[in-house]
Amino acid sequence: MLGAWLTRGLVMAVVHAAAMTLLAKWSVFHPTGQTLFTSLTIAVLVGLAALWSAIDGWRGLRDRGRAWFIASLVAGVGSGILYVIGRAIFVDQTGVSELRAALTGGAAFSALLVLVPAGLGLFVGGRIRRPAEDADADSEPEPDDEDEDGAGSRSGELELPPSPTPRAEKEKPAEKPKPSPVSRQAANRARRRPTVAGRSPAPRNR
Repeated sequence: MLGAWLTRGLVMAVVHAAAMTLLAKWSVFHPTGQTLFTSLTIAVLVGLAALWSAIDGWRGLRDRGRAWFIASLVAGVGSGILYVIGRAIFVDQTGVSELRAALTGGAAFSALLVLVPAGLGLFVGGRIRRPAEDADADSEPEPDDEDEDGAGSRSGELELPPSPTPRAEKEKPAEKPKPSPVSRQAANRARRRPTVAGRSPAPRNR
């Protein structure tokens, strides 16, 4: 963020100061033919700010709006100071007395020449789609009508057979019926029946 507004502000300050110095130099040698040259100079300054900001909007620079706002303020103040220095060196040896006018009206005019076209460029550049985004949008497949309705199989997908059901548990072997306690007691009585010495018990009539 710091490098973004500082770079843009300093570059625009130098460009605006150089343009105003050239206008002052031109007015010395061509006092009657300033309209066309002034219009061309302003057009170049506006086009430069608009083009640079449009590129930032197209690239999706982070905090680009705030960066260009601060850069316009830096460009206004910096161009005023540099213009006084350049005019004093190359034009008419202007003194420090011109610095106040350059930092008020001249700085405000330069800041507007940066801020207004920069805002327009950010608006236009942010709505220009990148080639990569266009390619991604074209490569997205359109959904089938059957898929939207929820019926039919999706194209390109392999239908797998249903998974086999787990095997039934093996049946446990049938348990033998346990003898009832009544029959067990009857068998015990028959075994314990008293007998006569030397004789076997007489068979019971059935």
